[in-house]
Amino acid sequence: MILVTEKDFSIGKVISSLKRRETGAIVSFLGTVRGFTGKEKVRKLEFEADERAAARRLEEIRLEAIRRFKIQDAAIVHRIGSLGVSENIVLISVSAPRRRDAFAACRYVLEELKSTVPIWKKEHTEKGARWVPAKRSRKARRRPSR
Repeated sequence: MILVTEKDFSIGKVISSLKRRETGAIVSFLGTVRGFTGKEKVRKLEFEADERAAARRLEEIRLEAIRRFKIQDAAIVHRIGSLGVSENIVLISVSAPRRRDAFAACRYVLEELKSTVPIWKKEHTEKGARWVPAKRSRKARRRPSR
């Protein structure tokens, strides 16, 4: 399952969608909006994306994780739009017969998502708003001009 959406998601439904008879482990990462960045109070985060390109890249990452690690499947959900403190941003869930493979694949998916998927984050704090530079392990993608 790959989803780029403005709507919140059901963590339980995503996890349930990955269960199989052979599943021995499901590992998940849930990213949420923090109330502080450094010493600054965060008001909200704003995410923008090239939705089709983001979904395409997420599917490539999912398939690569299945190929590289001994996992059954992975689900990746990323929200876009304006998100308040404590709201869900991203969910990565990985199912596998063994926990070691599920943990490794989950981390791989997260690192690839953060460095290669065309989703941009704008942080709104008490001191104003700024685009947050992505961790780039490959050619940097341009963020929207605003």
